[in-house]
Amino acid sequence: MSVEITTGPPEVRIPASTEATDTVGTAEAVLAKRTGAPVRLADAEDLGGSDRSVVLRVRVAESPFELPRTLVVKHYGECPDEARSDPFAHEAASCLLSTSLPPEARVGPELIAHDAGERLLVLEDLGRGSTLADVLFADDPRVAERALLAWARALGRLHSTTAASEADFDALMRRLGERTWTDPVADDVIRAVDELPGLLSQTLGVRTPEVMVRRLADASELLGSSRYRAFSPSDICPDNSLVTGSGVRFLDFEWGCVRDVALDAAYLQYPFPSSWCSYALPETLVENMLSTWRSEIAEVWPELDDDEVLLPRLFSSQLLWVWVSTWWFLPRTGETDRPIDLHMPSPRRSTALVDRWRRLRADADGSGMPDIAEFADRMIEALVERFGAGALHLQAYPAFRTDG
Repeated sequence: MSVEITTGPPEVRIPASTEATDTVGTAEAVLAKRTGAPVRLADAEDLGGSDRSVVLRVRVAESPFELPRTLVVKHYGECPDEARSDPFAHEAASCLLSTSLPPEARVGPELIAHDAGERLLVLEDLGRGSTLADVLFADDPRVAERALLAWARALGRLHSTTAASEADFDALMRRLGERTWTDPVADDVIRAVDELPGLLSQTLGVRTPEVMVRRLADASELLGSSRYRAFSPSDICPDNSLVTGSGVRFLDFEWGCVRDVALDAAYLQYPFPSSWCSYALPETLVENMLSTWRSEIAEVWPELDDDEVLLPRLFSSQLLWVWVSTWWFLPRTGETDRPIDLHMPSPRRSTALVDRWRRLRADADGSGMPDIAEFADRMIEALVERFGAGALHLQAYPAFRTDG
């Protein structure tokens, strides 16, 4: 059932006619094949896809069977031969897995129909509600706090309901023609562990000590098998999280996978570490978000409610996120330190990195890891020396600013 959540007139973008016509026509054929009767779609609205896909909202103009009034259609182009993994297969398998859950446990859109040959998905339209990014960039701290706690709750519910789902996800990926699949973040972490020491030496003049390399190797064990694995949308940033009257729903499963839940839980303490638009959150709210997540997963993994079990795993995850985001954000030779996201007001990359290393230093001090704290200090000094003292001041999200 389609959920309409209107918070104001949407910005309707008319897609390029050829792309829209091709996608709508393919969607009609896929739906007709599923229902056994002609289906006509109309009023295509561009929802802003990417270089990989066309995403449209369409109205069901004619159908002999009951369908939601509007649908979302996502049509992928061909996957390059050199790609590590196919985003269509990841999204289709993720939506199939999510749709198999009871409706009350589902935190993504229902998959109405799909066709692997046409590389097309027809999804439930979750409506025109605000994303979490919209809320964080608005001016109401209470609304933002409620949305973030709902986001943490939805993440915990997703983890608890998809625990031990790896075999199911594997089977779905194989059904879609993928013999193997990969977590793209894990791939990038492995590359960063290998490549970042050279980049730090070249860009900042910082040498990575052997003890840090060993710490990273130990932390990288989170990327392998563990008893704490569950489904993850992978990219759970604010613009991919829709705030609805019944809670937060996650969008965009192009890199959905099964991985250790600590890698997602780190988002609660290091806000959105894979996001290109990163601001600060109030510390008390960060603590409450983690508590909310823990309350949802405690029934499945009661031991994770014990700080002695969870916090070391969480610290290892935070270490990996700081390391890989430094590899992502640090300017290469010839680049300048630019804003993280050119499409919205954003901090500079160096400011976000300094904040992450400062958090890591504090957490390392609190965890009795002076070697990591000492290295974090050197990183902070080098970043400030390279990019200026302004890198020390990461603003809060606009919703939590008190300076007017």
